[in-house]
Formats: sequence, C-alpha cells, structure tokens
Amino acid sequence: MAKKQYAVIGMGRFGTSVAKELSIMGFDVLAVDASEQRVQEIANMVTHAVSADSTDEEALRALGIRNFDVVVVAIGEDIQSSILTTLILKDLGVPAIVVKAKNELHGKVLHKIGADKVIFPERDMGLRVAHHLVSPNILDYIDLSDDYSIMEMQATGELLGHNLRELDIRARFGCNVMAIRSESDMNISPHPEDRIEEGDILVIVGHKNDLAKLELAYPK
Repeated sequence: MAKKQYAVIGMGRFGTSVAKELSIMGFDVLAVDASEQRVQEIANMVTHAVSADSTDEEALRALGIRNFDVVVVAIGEDIQSSILTTLILKDLGVPAIVVKAKNELHGKVLHKIGADKVIFPERDMGLRVAHHLVSPNILDYIDLSDDYSIMEMQATGELLGHNLRELDIRARFGCNVMAIRSESDMNISPHPEDRIEEGDILVIVGHKNDLAKLELAYPK
C-alpha cells in the first residue's frame, strides 16, 4: 500500500508543527505558505516546500494539490483566506480537507462549505490546560461531542491498589474505563479484576458532567 501524501497550507506555529511531525513519521509532505521566509525555514524538514498564494486556484492546481490524500489548511488569523482556500480545495476534488478554525463561527462555516474535519487547536489546548490546573493528575482531555469527552487520568491516591470492580467507576460516576496504560503495556480491554498500580494511566470516557465529578473525587 502506498504511503499517504500530505500537504499543509500555512506555516505558522501550528502548521509547521503538523508538517514536521508528519515528516518525522515518514510521510511525504508538501509545505505551502505565501511567505518565502517561512518556506525557507521549513524546507529542510519536509519533502517539498513552496511559496504560493493558496487563494489562487491556478497556483494550487499547478502544485498538483488534488493528488494529495489529505490537505491541512492551517492558516491562522486570515479567516477569509482560510475559507476561500477550503472552497478551492473542495472544487479541485481533494479527497480529505482538514482545516484549523479560529472560533466556533469560523468552524461552522468551514463545515458548511465542505471541510471534512475542523480542528480548534487553541480551544482544545485551553481545555486541556484548564483541566490540568484543576486536577494535576488529568494528563489529557479530548472532546468527542458537545456532551461527551475522553480523559487520561494518572492513577494516584485512593485509586492505587484497587481493581476496577472495587472502584466501581461506572456505577458511581457513569463513566467507563476504556483502557489502562502502564509503562510497558496498553490494556485496551480491562477486566473488572485488573488492579490499578503506581504509574498506571486510566483512559476514561463519559458525559462531561460525570467526568467532572470523577476528576474532583480523585484530586492528586
């Protein structure tokens, strides 16, 4: 099976991070930005780097953008350029378009014009930081929908030494432990008798209100 090819448009901090990580993972990556300086800064980290105006349909067509499996639109402050670029990519028939949104309204517009996935890096990072501030044992927090989320929680204090049956998290909080991650293993189907040990990380899914109660019940 051929490796997927990715194009990332917009070499700000977010776009640069995505392009570099995809390249490190071994994928072919095209980096695009209107700034020649930004293109030069990323050039030795990706497969190809090109200076081009992403709101110019002919420029994107000339790059063969439709041949890429996934195009990430990581344009930062310029919402108009972000929307226009997404529209052009959709018209050109790009198979999958992932777009960074500045706010909820921007995100709604992107969904309506055909973005396959809309991401909110600033909002999501703020969410994670806030949960970590409230509960330092919360390592990660990801929204699944308006009502449900997944969180990774470091097992500490009263959790240690007990198995899942004894903790009874599902009955007490309405949340499900999907996995237990240790330094050497990832248990993706934990058994009720599995005991929580020092260093374990619980991957838990549930309603946001229920997860909040669970967070506060086991502060670090």
